[in-house]
Amino acid sequence: MELQPWLTFLGIVLATVLFIKTVACRPSGRGYNLPPGPKPWPIIGNLNLIGALPHRSIHALSERYGPLMYLRFGSVPVVVGSSVEMAKFFLKTHDVVFTGRPKTAAGKYTTYNYRDITWSQYGPYWRQARKICLTELFSVKRLESYEYIRREELRALLRDLHGASGRVVTLKDYLSTLSLNVISRMMLGKNYLDKEAAGSAITTPDEFRWMLDELFLLNGVLNIGDSIPWLDWMDVQGYVKRMKKLSKMYDRFLEHVVDEHNERRSREGESFVAKDMVDVLLQVASDPNLEVKLSRGGVKAFIQDLLAGGTESSTVTVEWAISELLKKPEIFGKATEELDRVVGRCRWVTEDDIPSLPYVIQMSLANLLHGFTWRLPDGVAAEQLSMEEIFGLSTPRKFPLETIMEPKLPGHLYDGATAH
Repeated sequence: MELQPWLTFLGIVLATVLFIKTVACRPSGRGYNLPPGPKPWPIIGNLNLIGALPHRSIHALSERYGPLMYLRFGSVPVVVGSSVEMAKFFLKTHDVVFTGRPKTAAGKYTTYNYRDITWSQYGPYWRQARKICLTELFSVKRLESYEYIRREELRALLRDLHGASGRVVTLKDYLSTLSLNVISRMMLGKNYLDKEAAGSAITTPDEFRWMLDELFLLNGVLNIGDSIPWLDWMDVQGYVKRMKKLSKMYDRFLEHVVDEHNERRSREGESFVAKDMVDVLLQVASDPNLEVKLSRGGVKAFIQDLLAGGTESSTVTVEWAISELLKKPEIFGKATEELDRVVGRCRWVTEDDIPSLPYVIQMSLANLLHGFTWRLPDGVAAEQLSMEEIFGLSTPRKFPLETIMEPKLPGHLYDGATAH
Protein backbone atom coordinates (compact mmCIF):
# COMPACT_ATOMS: atom_id res chain seq x y z
CA MET A 1 0.00 0.00 0.00
CA GLU A 2 1.35 3.44 -0.93
CA LEU A 3 1.92 5.81 2.01
CA GLN A 4 0.25 9.19 1.99
CA PRO A 5 2.70 12.12 1.40
CA TRP A 6 1.88 13.66 4.77
CA LEU A 7 2.74 10.39 6.54
CA THR A 8 6.12 10.37 4.81
CA PHE A 9 6.72 13.96 5.86
CA LEU A 10 5.66 13.20 9.45
CA GLY A 11 8.02 10.24 9.56
CA ILE A 12 10.93 12.43 8.44
CA VAL A 13 10.11 15.08 11.07
CA LEU A 14 9.86 12.49 13.86
CA ALA A 15 13.14 10.89 12.81
CA THR A 16 14.83 14.31 12.80
CA VAL A 17 13.46 15.20 16.25
CA LEU A 18 14.57 11.83 17.61
CA PHE A 19 18.05 12.30 16.18
CA ILE A 20 18.40 15.79 17.66
CA LYS A 21 17.15 14.58 21.04
CA THR A 22 19.60 11.69 20.99
CA VAL A 23 22.49 14.03 20.16
CA ALA A 24 21.41 16.56 22.79
CA CYS A 25 21.17 13.91 25.50
CA ARG A 26 24.43 12.20 24.62
CA PRO A 27 27.09 12.71 27.33
CA SER A 28 29.61 15.32 26.27
CA GLY A 29 33.30 15.68 26.99
CA ARG A 30 34.13 11.99 26.51
CA GLY A 31 33.88 11.42 30.24
CA TYR A 32 35.90 14.49 31.20
CA ASN A 33 34.91 16.38 34.31
CA LEU A 34 34.14 19.63 32.48
CA PRO A 35 33.58 22.96 34.27
CA PRO A 36 29.94 23.82 34.91
CA GLY A 37 27.97 25.57 32.20
CA PRO A 38 24.63 25.73 30.41
CA LYS A 39 23.56 22.72 28.37
CA PRO A 40 24.36 23.34 24.69
CA TRP A 41 21.86 22.94 21.87
CA PRO A 42 22.71 20.86 18.82
CA ILE A 43 24.45 22.85 16.06
CA ILE A 44 24.35 26.27 17.77
CA GLY A 45 25.69 25.23 21.16
CA ASN A 46 25.20 28.14 23.59
CA LEU A 47 25.15 30.90 20.96
CA ASN A 48 21.48 31.48 21.78
CA LEU A 49 22.59 32.82 25.17
CA ILE A 50 24.95 35.43 23.72
CA GLY A 51 23.30 38.80 23.09
CA ALA A 52 24.35 41.96 21.27
CA LEU A 53 26.89 42.67 24.04
CA PRO A 54 28.74 39.34 24.47
CA HIS A 55 30.80 40.49 27.47
CA ARG A 56 27.62 41.22 29.43
CA SER A 57 26.00 37.95 28.42
CA ILE A 58 29.07 35.99 29.51
CA HIS A 59 29.26 37.93 32.79
CA ALA A 60 25.61 37.10 33.53
CA LEU A 61 26.31 33.42 32.84
CA SER A 62 29.43 33.46 35.06
CA GLU A 63 27.35 34.77 37.96
CA ARG A 64 25.21 31.66 37.63
CA TYR A 65 27.83 29.03 36.82
CA GLY A 66 30.91 30.35 38.60
CA PRO A 67 34.36 31.79 37.81
CA LEU A 68 35.32 28.84 35.54
CA MET A 69 32.65 28.03 32.99
CA TYR A 70 32.33 25.77 29.96
CA LEU A 71 30.39 26.94 26.89
CA ARG A 72 30.03 25.81 23.30
CA PHE A 73 29.93 28.38 20.52
CA GLY A 74 28.53 26.19 17.76
CA SER A 75 31.05 23.35 17.50
CA VAL A 76 33.81 25.28 19.28
CA PRO A 77 34.39 24.56 23.00
CA VAL A 78 35.00 27.71 25.06
CA VAL A 79 36.27 27.89 28.65
CA VAL A 80 35.68 31.23 30.38
CA GLY A 81 37.70 32.34 33.40
CA SER A 82 36.09 35.34 35.10
CA SER A 83 37.87 35.94 38.39
CA VAL A 84 41.25 37.27 39.48
CA GLU A 85 42.37 33.75 40.36
CA MET A 86 41.33 32.37 36.97
CA ALA A 87 43.02 35.28 35.17
CA LYS A 88 46.28 34.50 36.99
CA PHE A 89 45.88 30.82 36.18
CA PHE A 90 45.46 31.40 32.43
CA LEU A 91 47.62 34.49 31.87
CA LYS A 92 50.47 33.94 34.33
CA THR A 93 50.79 30.42 35.75
CA HIS A 94 50.01 28.62 32.48
CA ASP A 95 50.48 31.46 30.00
CA VAL A 96 52.59 29.40 27.56
CA VAL A 97 49.89 26.73 27.36
CA PHE A 98 47.26 29.31 26.38
CA THR A 99 49.32 31.47 24.02
CA GLY A 100 47.71 30.05 20.88
CA ARG A 101 45.30 32.05 18.75
CA PRO A 102 42.08 30.70 17.21
CA LYS A 103 41.76 30.66 13.44
CA THR A 104 39.11 33.23 12.58
CA ALA A 105 37.81 34.97 9.49
CA ALA A 106 39.11 38.27 10.86
CA GLY A 107 42.63 36.90 11.16
CA LYS A 108 42.46 35.43 7.66
CA TYR A 109 40.99 38.37 5.77
CA THR A 110 42.10 41.47 7.67
CA THR A 111 45.68 40.56 8.69
CA TYR A 112 47.16 39.04 5.53
CA ASN A 113 46.32 35.47 6.54
CA TYR A 114 47.54 35.67 10.16
CA ARG A 115 50.82 37.43 9.35
CA ASP A 116 50.40 40.22 11.90
CA ILE A 117 51.31 40.14 15.60
CA THR A 118 47.83 39.82 17.08
CA TRP A 119 46.55 36.76 15.21
CA SER A 120 49.76 34.88 14.39
CA GLN A 121 50.30 31.60 16.22
CA TYR A 122 52.80 31.38 19.06
CA GLY A 123 56.08 30.16 17.62
CA PRO A 124 59.26 31.43 15.90
CA TYR A 125 57.38 34.03 13.81
CA TRP A 126 55.52 35.50 16.79
CA ARG A 127 58.64 35.52 19.01
CA GLN A 128 60.59 37.27 16.26
CA ALA A 129 57.80 39.85 15.89
CA ARG A 130 57.89 40.53 19.62
CA LYS A 131 61.68 40.91 19.50
CA ILE A 132 61.44 43.39 16.60
CA CYS A 133 58.97 45.47 18.61
CA LEU A 134 61.13 45.50 21.75
CA THR A 135 64.56 46.04 20.20
CA GLU A 136 63.82 48.01 17.03
CA LEU A 137 60.46 49.77 17.03
CA PHE A 138 59.99 50.64 20.71
CA SER A 139 63.51 50.91 22.04
CA VAL A 140 64.15 53.82 24.40
CA LYS A 141 66.35 55.58 21.85
CA ARG A 142 63.76 55.20 19.09
CA LEU A 143 60.91 56.54 21.22
CA GLU A 144 63.01 59.46 22.40
CA SER A 145 63.71 60.39 18.79
CA TYR A 146 59.96 60.91 18.26
CA GLU A 147 59.52 63.20 21.26
CA TYR A 148 59.19 66.25 19.00
CA ILE A 149 56.19 64.65 17.27
CA ARG A 150 54.40 64.04 20.56
CA ARG A 151 55.17 67.59 21.68
CA GLU A 152 53.90 69.20 18.47
CA GLU A 153 50.71 67.18 18.31
CA LEU A 154 49.91 67.67 21.99
CA ARG A 155 50.29 71.41 21.66
CA ALA A 156 48.12 71.38 18.56
CA LEU A 157 45.47 69.61 20.66
CA LEU A 158 45.73 72.24 23.38
CA ARG A 159 45.38 74.99 20.76
CA ASP A 160 42.22 73.37 19.40
CA LEU A 161 40.77 72.91 22.89
CA HIS A 162 41.52 76.55 23.70
CA GLY A 163 39.57 77.52 20.60
CA ALA A 164 36.61 75.52 21.90
CA SER A 165 36.87 76.72 25.52
CA GLY A 166 33.58 77.62 27.13
CA ARG A 167 31.67 75.26 24.85
CA VAL A 168 30.65 71.64 25.37
CA VAL A 169 33.01 69.30 23.52
CA THR A 170 33.10 65.53 22.98
CA LEU A 171 36.52 64.83 24.39
CA LYS A 172 37.04 61.49 22.69
CA ASP A 173 37.03 63.13 19.24
CA TYR A 174 39.96 65.37 20.22
CA LEU A 175 41.87 62.57 21.96
CA SER A 176 41.35 60.23 19.01
CA THR A 177 42.73 62.85 16.62
CA LEU A 178 45.76 63.35 18.87
CA SER A 179 46.53 59.62 19.08
CA LEU A 180 46.03 59.07 15.36
CA ASN A 181 48.20 62.02 14.40
CA VAL A 182 51.03 60.92 16.68
CA ILE A 183 51.03 57.27 15.61
CA SER A 184 50.59 58.20 11.94
CA ARG A 185 53.65 60.44 11.97
CA MET A 186 55.73 57.98 14.01
CA MET A 187 54.74 55.01 11.86
CA LEU A 188 54.23 56.43 8.38
CA GLY A 189 56.14 59.70 8.45
CA LYS A 190 53.00 61.67 7.54
CA ASN A 191 49.85 62.96 9.17
CA TYR A 192 47.12 61.30 7.15
CA LEU A 193 44.39 63.31 8.86
CA ASP A 194 45.88 66.52 7.45
CA LYS A 195 45.27 66.86 3.71
CA GLU A 196 48.09 69.37 3.25
CA ALA A 197 50.64 67.39 5.28
CA ALA A 198 49.80 64.12 3.57
CA GLY A 199 50.10 65.65 0.11
CA SER A 200 48.63 63.62 -2.75
CA ALA A 201 47.68 60.79 -0.36
CA ILE A 202 46.09 57.57 -1.52
CA THR A 203 43.30 57.94 1.05
CA THR A 204 41.22 60.77 2.53
CA PRO A 205 41.21 61.61 6.25
CA ASP A 206 37.63 60.32 6.59
CA GLU A 207 38.52 57.07 4.81
CA PHE A 208 41.62 56.67 6.98
CA ARG A 209 39.52 56.95 10.14
CA TRP A 210 36.83 54.67 8.74
CA MET A 211 39.32 51.91 7.94
CA LEU A 212 40.65 51.93 11.51
CA ASP A 213 37.15 51.96 13.03
CA GLU A 214 36.05 49.11 10.75
CA LEU A 215 39.18 47.13 11.61
CA PHE A 216 38.42 47.42 15.34
CA LEU A 217 34.81 46.40 14.84
CA LEU A 218 35.41 43.41 12.55
CA ASN A 219 38.19 42.01 14.76
CA GLY A 220 35.83 42.00 17.73
CA VAL A 221 32.60 40.61 16.25
CA LEU A 222 31.21 37.15 16.95
CA ASN A 223 31.17 35.70 13.45
CA ILE A 224 28.83 32.70 13.10
CA GLY A 225 31.10 31.09 10.51
CA ASP A 226 33.93 30.87 13.06
CA SER A 227 31.71 28.88 15.43
CA ILE A 228 29.82 26.80 12.86
CA PRO A 229 32.36 26.25 10.06
CA TRP A 230 29.95 24.54 7.65
CA LEU A 231 27.87 27.76 7.61
CA ASP A 232 30.90 29.90 6.82
CA TRP A 233 30.19 29.96 3.08
CA MET A 234 26.80 31.61 3.69
CA ASP A 235 28.30 34.63 5.52
CA VAL A 236 25.03 34.93 7.44
CA GLN A 237 25.89 38.27 9.09
CA GLY A 238 27.74 39.80 6.15
CA TYR A 239 30.93 40.22 8.16
CA VAL A 240 33.19 38.32 5.76
CA LYS A 241 32.06 40.51 2.86
CA ARG A 242 32.97 43.59 4.91
CA MET A 243 36.32 42.05 5.87
CA LYS A 244 37.20 41.43 2.24
CA LYS A 245 36.24 44.99 1.30
CA LEU A 246 38.31 46.40 4.15
CA SER A 247 41.25 44.18 3.22
CA LYS A 248 41.29 45.55 -0.33
CA MET A 249 41.11 49.16 0.86
CA TYR A 250 43.87 48.66 3.44
CA ASP A 251 46.09 46.83 0.97
CA ARG A 252 45.78 49.64 -1.57
CA PHE A 253 46.77 52.15 1.10
CA LEU A 254 49.61 50.07 2.57
CA GLU A 255 51.03 49.24 -0.87
CA HIS A 256 51.27 52.98 -1.49
CA VAL A 257 53.00 53.51 1.88
CA VAL A 258 55.55 50.72 1.33
CA ASP A 259 56.28 51.79 -2.27
CA GLU A 260 56.79 55.38 -1.15
CA HIS A 261 59.28 54.34 1.52
CA ASN A 262 61.14 51.95 -0.78
CA GLU A 263 61.49 54.69 -3.39
CA ARG A 264 63.13 56.99 -0.84
CA ARG A 265 65.51 54.20 0.23
CA SER A 266 66.53 53.62 -3.39
CA ARG A 267 66.87 57.33 -4.11
CA GLU A 268 69.08 58.08 -1.10
CA GLY A 269 71.21 54.94 -1.37
CA GLU A 270 73.99 54.65 1.21
CA SER A 271 73.03 57.99 2.81
CA PHE A 272 69.58 56.63 3.73
CA VAL A 273 68.56 57.06 7.38
CA ALA A 274 65.36 55.57 8.81
CA LYS A 275 62.95 58.36 9.74
CA ASP A 276 59.89 56.40 10.82
CA MET A 277 58.83 52.90 11.84
CA VAL A 278 57.99 51.78 8.31
CA ASP A 279 61.60 52.56 7.34
CA VAL A 280 62.75 50.46 10.29
CA LEU A 281 60.49 47.54 9.37
CA LEU A 282 61.69 47.53 5.77
CA GLN A 283 65.31 47.54 6.95
CA VAL A 284 64.60 44.62 9.29
CA ALA A 285 62.77 42.73 6.52
CA SER A 286 65.80 43.01 4.24
CA ASP A 287 68.10 41.41 6.85
CA PRO A 288 69.19 38.00 5.47
CA ASN A 289 69.94 36.76 8.99
CA LEU A 290 66.32 36.82 10.19
CA GLU A 291 65.22 33.53 11.70
CA VAL A 292 61.90 33.75 9.83
CA LYS A 293 61.68 35.78 6.65
CA LEU A 294 59.45 38.86 7.00
CA SER A 295 57.55 39.11 3.74
CA ARG A 296 56.01 42.22 2.20
CA GLY A 297 52.64 41.00 3.44
CA GLY A 298 54.10 40.63 6.92
CA VAL A 299 55.42 44.20 6.85
CA LYS A 300 51.99 45.50 5.84
CA ALA A 301 50.32 43.42 8.56
CA PHE A 302 52.73 44.84 11.17
CA ILE A 303 52.01 48.41 10.04
CA GLN A 304 48.28 47.79 10.29
CA ASP A 305 48.64 46.29 13.78
CA LEU A 306 50.72 49.15 15.10
CA LEU A 307 48.42 51.82 13.66
CA ALA A 308 45.42 50.20 15.32
CA GLY A 309 47.14 49.38 18.61
CA GLY A 310 48.54 52.87 19.02
CA THR A 311 45.27 54.77 18.74
CA GLU A 312 42.16 53.35 20.39
CA SER A 313 43.71 52.11 23.64
CA SER A 314 45.39 55.39 24.58
CA THR A 315 42.30 57.41 23.64
CA VAL A 316 40.01 55.32 25.83
CA THR A 317 42.51 55.32 28.72
CA VAL A 318 42.78 59.12 28.84
CA GLU A 319 39.04 59.61 28.43
CA TRP A 320 38.29 57.32 31.37
CA ALA A 321 41.00 58.97 33.46
CA ILE A 322 39.49 62.41 32.92
CA SER A 323 36.09 61.00 33.86
CA GLU A 324 37.59 59.84 37.14
CA LEU A 325 39.04 63.29 37.77
CA LEU A 326 35.72 64.99 37.10
CA LYS A 327 34.06 62.63 39.52
CA LYS A 328 36.67 63.24 42.23
CA PRO A 329 37.61 66.94 42.34
CA GLU A 330 39.91 66.40 45.34
CA ILE A 331 42.23 64.33 43.13
CA PHE A 332 42.06 66.97 40.41
CA GLY A 333 43.01 69.64 42.96
CA LYS A 334 45.97 67.65 44.27
CA ALA A 335 47.31 67.10 40.74
CA THR A 336 46.86 70.79 39.88
CA GLU A 337 48.70 71.81 43.04
CA GLU A 338 51.67 69.61 42.12
CA LEU A 339 51.77 71.02 38.57
CA ASP A 340 51.64 74.61 39.80
CA ARG A 341 54.45 73.91 42.28
CA VAL A 342 56.79 72.10 39.88
CA VAL A 343 56.01 73.73 36.51
CA GLY A 344 54.28 77.00 37.28
CA ARG A 345 51.95 78.81 34.88
CA CYS A 346 54.41 80.44 32.51
CA ARG A 347 55.33 77.46 30.34
CA TRP A 348 54.10 74.08 29.15
CA VAL A 349 54.83 70.78 30.78
CA THR A 350 57.53 68.82 28.96
CA GLU A 351 58.50 65.15 29.09
CA ASP A 352 61.57 66.19 31.08
CA ASP A 353 59.23 67.35 33.88
CA ILE A 354 57.62 63.93 34.29
CA PRO A 355 60.11 62.50 36.84
CA SER A 356 59.36 65.49 39.09
CA LEU A 357 55.61 64.87 38.99
CA PRO A 358 55.08 61.60 40.89
CA TYR A 359 51.38 62.20 41.51
CA VAL A 360 50.58 63.25 37.95
CA ILE A 361 52.71 60.43 36.55
CA GLN A 362 50.08 57.99 37.81
CA MET A 363 47.49 59.70 35.61
CA SER A 364 49.63 60.75 32.61
CA LEU A 365 47.48 63.83 32.00
CA ALA A 366 49.92 66.61 32.80
CA ASN A 367 49.34 68.98 29.88
CA LEU A 368 45.58 68.60 29.81
CA LEU A 369 45.36 69.26 33.56
CA HIS A 370 47.92 72.03 33.41
CA GLY A 371 46.19 73.92 30.60
CA PHE A 372 42.54 73.90 31.63
CA THR A 373 40.04 73.82 34.43
CA TRP A 374 37.53 71.10 33.61
CA ARG A 375 33.85 70.91 34.54
CA LEU A 376 30.77 69.00 33.48
CA PRO A 377 28.00 70.68 31.44
CA ASP A 378 25.00 72.05 33.30
CA GLY A 379 22.57 69.32 34.26
CA VAL A 380 25.21 66.56 34.37
CA ALA A 381 26.13 65.28 37.84
CA ALA A 382 29.37 63.54 38.74
CA GLU A 383 27.33 60.62 40.06
CA GLN A 384 26.21 59.90 36.50
CA LEU A 385 29.78 59.01 35.50
CA SER A 386 29.80 55.35 36.42
CA MET A 387 33.38 54.12 36.76
CA GLU A 388 32.54 50.61 37.91
CA GLU A 389 34.74 47.86 36.53
CA ILE A 390 34.23 44.11 36.50
CA PHE A 391 37.27 41.82 36.72
CA GLY A 392 39.54 44.80 36.05
CA LEU A 393 37.93 45.44 32.63
CA SER A 394 36.04 48.44 31.33
CA THR A 395 33.68 48.74 28.37
CA PRO A 396 32.92 51.52 25.87
CA ARG A 397 30.67 54.27 27.16
CA LYS A 398 26.98 54.29 26.37
CA PHE A 399 27.23 58.08 25.89
CA PRO A 400 30.30 60.16 24.94
CA LEU A 401 32.05 62.11 27.67
CA GLU A 402 31.27 65.81 27.21
CA THR A 403 33.12 68.49 29.18
CA ILE A 404 33.67 72.24 29.32
CA MET A 405 37.21 73.65 29.62
CA GLU A 406 38.28 77.03 30.95
CA PRO A 407 41.87 78.13 30.10
CA LYS A 408 44.28 78.51 33.03
CA LEU A 409 47.40 79.80 31.24
CA PRO A 410 48.17 83.02 29.33
CA GLY A 411 46.42 83.11 25.96
CA HIS A 412 49.59 83.47 23.86
CA LEU A 413 50.70 79.99 24.95
CA TYR A 414 47.68 78.46 23.26
CA ASP A 415 47.88 80.67 20.16
CA GLY A 416 51.46 79.64 19.52
CA ALA A 417 51.09 76.05 20.70
CA THR A 418 52.50 74.47 17.55
CA ALA A 419 55.40 76.88 17.29
CA HIS A 420 57.10 76.05 20.59
